[in-house]
Amino acid sequence: MSMDLPVVVGVDGSEPSLRAVDWASDEAALRGLPLRIVNACLWERYEGAALAHDLGKPSERVLPQDVVQDAVRRAGARHPDLKVTSEVVFEEPEYALVRESRNASALVTGTRGRGGMTEALLGSVSLTVAGHAHCPVIIVRGSHDNQARAGRHGRIVVGVGGPATLGFAFEEAARRNVPVEAIRAWRCPAHESTDHPLLAGEPARLHEQQAVDALEAALQDAPASAELHRRTVEGPAGSVLVAASHHADLLVVGARRRPRHFGLQLGRVAHRVLHHSACPVAIVPEQG
Repeated sequence: MSMDLPVVVGVDGSEPSLRAVDWASDEAALRGLPLRIVNACLWERYEGAALAHDLGKPSERVLPQDVVQDAVRRAGARHPDLKVTSEVVFEEPEYALVRESRNASALVTGTRGRGGMTEALLGSVSLTVAGHAHCPVIIVRGSHDNQARAGRHGRIVVGVGGPATLGFAFEEAARRNVPVEAIRAWRCPAHESTDHPLLAGEPARLHEQQAVDALEAALQDAPASAELHRRTVEGPAGSVLVAASHHADLLVVGARRRPRHFGLQLGRVAHRVLHHSACPVAIVPEQG
């Protein structure tokens, strides 16, 4: 894969998508890559009046090109030296963005499309793209502006998974000069608990040790230059990672892609953090 592939951001004129433009601009600048801004829409489904209000224009004058130009200006003001290209595509955003992911270093999107839904739940476009994209997808969740730059927490959290997921987390941390916190969740199945006072706690210790060993094995190829914090936590992996997201600038999780499988390829953990994370989430495809 060429290292010059752009960072692609999907925009629709909504406030979450403008935050995604900020993140994507920062990401492209950090990587020394061009930024590609894409507005995919079916015109008849556009909420013209709401969009016009956001852009301060009469509704009959709002065009998809206005949305794109607004995003281009925003990116240019943030990073004047950034190379920015843009395109309007008249088709379903899900299909357009998944196709874009074939020729992208990373794909960035906001939490939802236009409409009255709260930000608590992810929109269908972001969910579909996260479950099918061919490159890492960063969903700009949470209400934190400028996180890519300000690095409020100064930490990237990764749910320990495959090599692509860990590699992405270490690369992002190196670009931002922040540490990585690698988390492995563990649970003691209820049927293994015991009422015998001499044996109480033994199964739990065994499961925790297995988690520690698995964490060490996964991290054996970590870059020597990385500042790395290891943590094992008892509890469901999704809940553990959502809790950790409150003190992270980015949460990185993997999603296994199975050949010739056409359904949403996210998994329960990725699905949960996409809906509930307090910070932006990167979904990294793992093959196999």
